[in-house]
Amino acid sequence: MTAPARHNLPRPGTGFVGRERDLSDLLRLLGSSRSVTLCGTDGMGKTRLAIRLAEQSTVSFPDGVWMADLADAGTTLEVYARVCAAVGVVEEPGQPLSATVTDALRDRRLLLVLDSCEHLVDEVTEVGEALLAACPAVSVLLTSEDPFRLSGGTVWRVTPMALPLPARKGPPPDPSGSEAVRLFLDRARTCDPRFSVSAREMETVTELCDLAGGIPLGIEVLGASAPGAGPEALVARLRAYLDSPAARPGPGQAVSRIEMLPLVLDFVYGGLPEAERVLLRRLSVFRGWDLELAEQVCADEALPESAILDLSASLLNRSLITVTGEFEGRVRYRLPEAVRRFALARLVAEGEAELFQERLLDRMLHLVEDLGRKLESSRSMPWSERDSARRRVIAECDTLRSLLRWSLDHGAAESGLRLCVSLVAHWVSHQCYAEGTHWMDRMLELEDAAKAPSRARALVARAQLARMRRDHALALSLGEEGLRLCREAGDDVYVRAALNLLALVEVRNRVPDQAAVRVEEALRLCRESGDLWGEAIALGTRAALVAQQGDHPAADHHYNAALTLLRGIDHRWGVGVTLLGQAAAAEAGGDLVTADRCYREALDTQRLIGAVAAEARCLAGIGRVACAQGSTGQAYDYLSEGLLLSHAAGQRADAARALVAIARVAFSSDLREPACRLAGAATSVRERLGLPVHTAPWPFADAERTRRRRRRLVHWWEQGRGLGLSCAVAEGERLAEEGRRPSPHRGSPPQARRSERGRGTRQGPPPSPDSVTPRELLTRRELEVALLVSRGESNPGIARALFITSSTAARHVANINRKMGFNSRTQIAAWVQRHQKPD
Repeated sequence: MTAPARHNLPRPGTGFVGRERDLSDLLRLLGSSRSVTLCGTDGMGKTRLAIRLAEQSTVSFPDGVWMADLADAGTTLEVYARVCAAVGVVEEPGQPLSATVTDALRDRRLLLVLDSCEHLVDEVTEVGEALLAACPAVSVLLTSEDPFRLSGGTVWRVTPMALPLPARKGPPPDPSGSEAVRLFLDRARTCDPRFSVSAREMETVTELCDLAGGIPLGIEVLGASAPGAGPEALVARLRAYLDSPAARPGPGQAVSRIEMLPLVLDFVYGGLPEAERVLLRRLSVFRGWDLELAEQVCADEALPESAILDLSASLLNRSLITVTGEFEGRVRYRLPEAVRRFALARLVAEGEAELFQERLLDRMLHLVEDLGRKLESSRSMPWSERDSARRRVIAECDTLRSLLRWSLDHGAAESGLRLCVSLVAHWVSHQCYAEGTHWMDRMLELEDAAKAPSRARALVARAQLARMRRDHALALSLGEEGLRLCREAGDDVYVRAALNLLALVEVRNRVPDQAAVRVEEALRLCRESGDLWGEAIALGTRAALVAQQGDHPAADHHYNAALTLLRGIDHRWGVGVTLLGQAAAAEAGGDLVTADRCYREALDTQRLIGAVAAEARCLAGIGRVACAQGSTGQAYDYLSEGLLLSHAAGQRADAARALVAIARVAFSSDLREPACRLAGAATSVRERLGLPVHTAPWPFADAERTRRRRRRLVHWWEQGRGLGLSCAVAEGERLAEEGRRPSPHRGSPPQARRSERGRGTRQGPPPSPDSVTPRELLTRRELEVALLVSRGESNPGIARALFITSSTAARHVANINRKMGFNSRTQIAAWVQRHQKPD
């Protein structure tokens, strides 16, 4: 109950008012129904209600509550991609995204909030049904304008906010107690804390809420206007507008309450100064922005750049735009969806929609092309400068997706391909291969794509995505065609990129002669042009090639040369990728010292840039090397941490590899039955992924010569094949904990040890805190944790200091307590301080 809640819910810029009864009923409903849809018209507060409901549900979902905004999604693939991003699952190369996310969530107990689903009923139904069927502990909360339900789900209609109701034969109701009036007053006081109303004006406020139809967004914008105009003047102007021909649908026709929001927005819009109306219209092309971006896109002769700040502040005070967060010290804004649609319709009516979409497109092209230049630039610059461009693209992802869709809908092949080419660096670094493939393929299918100047570069970029997805045949065909067109066009930059790409594919396909030709040409061209980034890539490929041929000293030399170039220009991402390659080659060549050093340095780099899947691979690599060096405790620590991280990120192949590594450590420690079970489970995972597998009892086939004992290993191995991945991961964790315990039979004759095979070892009584020091009993990681505990650090503080998760920190603390027979952090701290050497 005291653990920090796990969620990605946005922090609304204004307080939540009202809906107390709805929240109470919905919380009970979520406890009995696995899918709930909140439906209602625009501006009814569905998203805010869903966020509030999710916030109050965190205690019921130990694996978190995660929100995915689907407002700009258009396909089933995009829905899966947003879900992956929300829950922290990373796409697996060569595997369907749907299978990855479904398998990752299979045993998690979480709430998934899918917002703005009205335009994706079929797609969301497909994804939701698949998740509910395969993941029995997952619940889904949806928001939609139109009602639709998943199997066994419930539809909850979000109604207008309650107004004061007179009681029969009772005193007049107190207007201040109704949720609509409370919301109105809250928004008015947000604009002006001194705002107050008399008893007479309270009746006027009630009338304004009624005229807004009880719709929260309408109440908010009217409330924000009240401090300036005053309730009496505001209601008089609103009534005059509603009585005018502009607002009446026709003689004798009435407007229903739920149709009042467009009229209220039109009324408020009409009362804005002309400059604010102009800015509001132009902001509708964004899905999110900061002040600098608004100034670059929206300003012209009619709207000076210097006026944008004050105009934005005024629109914010009027509740027409909202604050969504901050990026690099810059406040980020967004239009509520109902306001955006309203403003976009006005922009179209003014004939300016195409103009400002194109202005936004030009600015975004500049932004993403700057990302490509910085990530592949040979100029020495601080990593923070390169990484700033990378993170800026993440901040603008929603707007970039809307521009990709706009380019596709308008057949603008050249601009769409330019966007895609520059976004490949983003898609690759964040493992969004499926989404990138989806957009690039659709752009290349456009009628004008064959004549687009960017087509040659697009083919090379598309080949890069194919390589990352392990579709090597497609990568070769597209890369060859792209290389030919780039040579014809004299595009030297992409000629070098294509050569490096093709060489990497041919190394993977084990075509060494052709790969060597590509590598040497790429190296020559990069050196002639001073392309240090391309040269480093080519050196890394040459290193992988010679390592594949068994020349590990030469491979180490080439990797070091590549790292020297990359460190010289402070390219952390390139350093991290190269170190991983060097570590793997050194491990394969038996150079454990180099492998350990490279894995550890790569781990620091991957944590810095936030590459979770690569971080897990580094942890597993350190664990395997520790095992080979005889450090069993360290091996278990790092392997189990890497296993958990791979499993959480949905990396099934990496999780299977970690399971096998833990099994090897356990088998060497005479924990044979659980080791064989883990190996069998890992084989089953690899088989489901279509990866090469071995027969039982791999990797322990040569461990026993006698038929009876070998049959026993096979039996345990086959048992493991029936385990699901989550069960195998849990068993791997238990085995790692069991393996950390000192065994009373280690060092005893083999006959004595055989009696313990296949079952856990028993732990004797804990040692006295005076008789053993932390350094003597604890693993290296446990010692680090114990030192931090002695300094008063909490589990989250330990996690931040050691770059591990809070749950991993808690597990290490529990291990220390178990080993020493302690039951509190205070005892750990006292033990550590007792044995600390004086300065």
